Amino acid sequence: MAGTGVLALCGCGDAAPQKPAAAPVQTRQTIRKTTQNVMELQDALAQGGVRADLSIKGDGLEVAAEAYRTSVGKLSIIAVDQKMSFFEAETGHKPKDYAEFMSRIIEKGKPDGIALPMLPYYQEYAYDPETKGLVVIEFPAKKEQRQRETTGAAGL
Repeated sequence: MAGTGVLALCGCGDAAPQKPAAAPVQTRQTIRKTTQNVMELQDALAQGGVRADLSIKGDGLEVAAEAYRTSVGKLSIIAVDQKMSFFEAETGHKPKDYAEFMSRIIEKGKPDGIALPMLPYYQEYAYDPETKGLVVIEFPAKKEQRQRETTGAAGL
């Protein structure tokens, strides 16, 4: 009984609750892989996404990887823009919303739908309703978490 009183007095049971560790970031294959997943821009931004900078930076081997990622994003945007131009020529307007964009431009699950090249695990495609176009969104938190997971406690 005396031991219980000591525990209560020293505050050992009052430690702040530990925040559960985030689930490990899942990477994905990108080479020769495609997707038809396009997020709504407002959802992507609400989840911590930011518009990806599609310029090439870095040096050495990093430049080659950056050039690939940037090219994939830019070429995807061009392909979608082209299909949207055809749609606009036929209908007289661009898709009015995300649902029409997905059903008439991406055409998910249909044989003539657009197969977008897969982006790295920390990037996603999104539809911008203001510009009525495809954008690439980057999730910095996923990128940072993956870096922490792969560098170890020493940060090496």
